[in-house]
Amino acid sequence: MLRAVEGGVTLAVRAQPGAKKTAIAGVYGEGAQAQLKIAVQAPPVEGRANTALVAFLAEFFDRPRSGVELLSGELSRSKVVLIRGISLPEAEARLAQAVRSK
Repeated sequence: MLRAVEGGVTLAVRAQPGAKKTAIAGVYGEGAQAQLKIAVQAPPVEGRANTALVAFLAEFFDRPRSGVELLSGELSRSKVVLIRGISLPEAEARLAQAVRSK
């Protein structure tokens, strides 16, 4: 679900818009197809869920909003997000801790 790229990492996400609160909900799928499942409080209307997802990931990874970019999946639940300025080991450690607590 995480891949190192120049300047940061990409994260495969499975969004669940319209949730009671925005939070990491676990892992969707297995192996190379695994995605981080994130419940998003905002509805999937006029890009609000995407905006909320980017804001949540920026806060989660302690990055400015400009450091988090939706690369693909704008109209899909399956998305790929670029997170700039973070190493793969650091991102993996943060996610492992969050997923373990689920």
